[in-house]
Amino acid sequence: MFKSDRRMPSRCGGPYHIVNLFAIGYNFPMKCYLCPRNCGADRDKGERGFCMAPALPVVARAAAHYWEEPCISGTRGSGAVFFSGCNMRCAYCQNREISAFIKGRETDASELRDIFLRLRDTGVHNINLVTPTPYIDTIAAALKDPIGIPVVYNCGGYEKTESLKRLEGLIDIYLPDVKYAHGDYFAHASAAAAEMFRQTGKYVVDGDGIMKRGVIVRHLVLPGQLDNSKDVLEYFAESFERGSVMLSLMSQYTPNGFGGPERRLTGEEYREVVDYMYMLGIRDGYVQEPDSSCGDYVPAFDLTGVLTDEH
Repeated sequence: MFKSDRRMPSRCGGPYHIVNLFAIGYNFPMKCYLCPRNCGADRDKGERGFCMAPALPVVARAAAHYWEEPCISGTRGSGAVFFSGCNMRCAYCQNREISAFIKGRETDASELRDIFLRLRDTGVHNINLVTPTPYIDTIAAALKDPIGIPVVYNCGGYEKTESLKRLEGLIDIYLPDVKYAHGDYFAHASAAAAEMFRQTGKYVVDGDGIMKRGVIVRHLVLPGQLDNSKDVLEYFAESFERGSVMLSLMSQYTPNGFGGPERRLTGEEYREVVDYMYMLGIRDGYVQEPDSSCGDYVPAFDLTGVLTDEH
């Protein structure tokens, strides 16, 4: 659960028509090089790559979600569409039920768009695409006509800039992780964040503090890995000028018994990283409540909002 620190702002600072493709049931070429894994799996023929995703998006849940950053969830919730399959598959993922396994209903572009529109009509602030990376092409098709509210691309950060460019003009808000400050992951995540910022520009919010456009970079502080977190903060401070991109510094790491540190983050560890963030001059963004480390904020992946009377 998020809050704005008293020293950070409580408000976050300040689409093409191919219906014929839907009608003819067009199948997008699915030999997959969408992400840096470059598996080359021919998903259209049933092959599965690292993310295990099939050709069509698998949706596990589509409903209002109230536990994102305040400028995303607001008072009416964020319209979270949870996709199954992930190109990261972190052992400690809080959504392991759908990141390590494929669970949900396959949807084509037309069906996916219907999910977005039904969710929009409930009054949510935005459509929040959670772990969308394996399904970029179908998502792009579903979004070719505007849906009337902002669209959030909520991902683990391990993205290819050339794939993100397929979404230019379709995504209003990018919500990527930058988990680690070194290696192949960081090389791609930092390049991806730069591309996201190029597309959206500086963050924009309305009078109620709800984000309309921009980038929020998330970082989860891991127990015993403070040097990594400090390196990520240094990267952020050096890469984005104040007032351009928000940072969400998270403390919600929860051991799940499947990998990763076997303890929670201590208050002292988190305060050390928060203090370092302020020392670097980072002021735009969010910190978390001390009690955020629990499973209470993980929804049920039970096809809520996916199934209709027709399915």
